[in-house]
Amino acid sequence: MSLAGHRRRAAWITALVVLVLDQASKAWALSALSGTSSSPLLPGLLRLRLVFNTGAAFSLFTGSTKALALVSLVVAIGLGVWIHRQSSLRRWQWLGVGALLGGALGNGLDRWRFGWVVDFLELVPVRFPVFNLADVAINVAVICLALDLLEESRGRGT
Repeated sequence: MSLAGHRRRAAWITALVVLVLDQASKAWALSALSGTSSSPLLPGLLRLRLVFNTGAAFSLFTGSTKALALVSLVVAIGLGVWIHRQSSLRRWQWLGVGALLGGALGNGLDRWRFGWVVDFLELVPVRFPVFNLADVAINVAVICLALDLLEESRGRGT
């Protein structure tokens, strides 16, 4: 298999790993956490608190679950088609699009199944919305794709 084929496959595998970890962690959170209390995970940094989010990032568009579920589906299909059609992916691209696809699928599945997204990770030192592993993957994707653009603009994309 060519390097291009390996990188496309790596994007698919990344998406699958993100999706499985996200859904498994949310299943655990639903069974182990109550919605009324929080418990430390990394004292002084991160705690566990179960929240059901009917919106998007930072609780934007709260109550728009069906529209957000449709957006997640369209994004996931678009990314899947894009990955499939690429003759090659650069090193940061495959990781970024794989993480983005996995994150979109993870939160999208929650919206389709429950009507909300399961969030359970809360930063302690700063006031920040409660989030989940799909959200982390989406943020990692943004960083990877920014690194890809930076490398590409410097003529070093591989």
